[in-house]
Amino acid sequence: MPDFPWPAGSATGIGSLPGTDIDEAQRIVFGELPLLPHLAELPGRGPGADMIGRGAGFLVELPVQLYAGRWQIASRPGKDQRRTADLLERDLDQLTEQGDGFTGTLKVQATGPWTLAAGLDLPIGGRLLRDPGAVRDLTDSLAEGLRRHVADVRKRVPGATVLLQLDEPSLPAVLAGRVPTESGLSAYREVDGPDAATRLRTVVSAVEVPVVVHCCAPSVPLQVIRDATASAVALDLSLVKDLDPLGEAIEAGLGVFAGAAPSTGTTRPDAKAVAERVSTLWRRLGFPAARLPEQVVITPACGLAGASPGYARAVLTAITEAGRRISEV
Repeated sequence: MPDFPWPAGSATGIGSLPGTDIDEAQRIVFGELPLLPHLAELPGRGPGADMIGRGAGFLVELPVQLYAGRWQIASRPGKDQRRTADLLERDLDQLTEQGDGFTGTLKVQATGPWTLAAGLDLPIGGRLLRDPGAVRDLTDSLAEGLRRHVADVRKRVPGATVLLQLDEPSLPAVLAGRVPTESGLSAYREVDGPDAATRLRTVVSAVEVPVVVHCCAPSVPLQVIRDATASAVALDLSLVKDLDPLGEAIEAGLGVFAGAAPSTGTTRPDAKAVAERVSTLWRRLGFPAARLPEQVVITPACGLAGASPGYARAVLTAITEAGRRISEV
């Protein structure tokens, strides 16, 4: 089995948190997720902190702008791009401060190429997804931007082992040809699995750190993620209907970030129940108990931007306790 780039019994967040105070958010992350903290994301701050805007901010020599409430490719950088860069810089400054002296595994997140292609508009109209050449250029640009981003994080937190999470919620729709056109009357052509894997692998190869592909949608394409040479998949356990592909991926050495606690709620998740949910699935798959805390990281089902601040903190506490529980079995 491979050596996984996180401590046994780890828990982590998907990325997003509620609110607009990055100082407080990053402090909570390091406090509640000591084994595998992450760069906090606060989409509640508005444009530039949202998934597509923030992800597009990593593109190199491919500027974007907001037009009629949507992000589109632009002819030159403008105020929208500057706002995105300023927000990220502020977040990284807080990461540098809170991560001073940290020597463990640290996760950063970015929107993946297929979700960006499905969410960004071309200047002439339509999603970038419609143009395979544009998708290739986008992927190359993103790969270089994320290579630089990871290098920057390594300089800021020199004792950390960096892990990159690529957020790909649109990937199943891209593969199935279910991304709607602007009119909503049709959809863009489906992308085949090998092509999807090739684009993802371009990013994975460029960043030179382990990559987790996150998809909290149904029908996570595990074979595509494996073919992209990702180290792990992050998914919502409640959406997993067919266990055989997951078992095959685990057997092949893919790590699993198991979304086992609800992302929203009014009562604190029970750490024992979260741990038991993961352990029960592992037993059903037939794998040795000793491999569970090494190969699996416990997470919320998805991001926590829609949760109350109290619940968000409580769920991070609960998954950390659940991680301890599965490592004691």
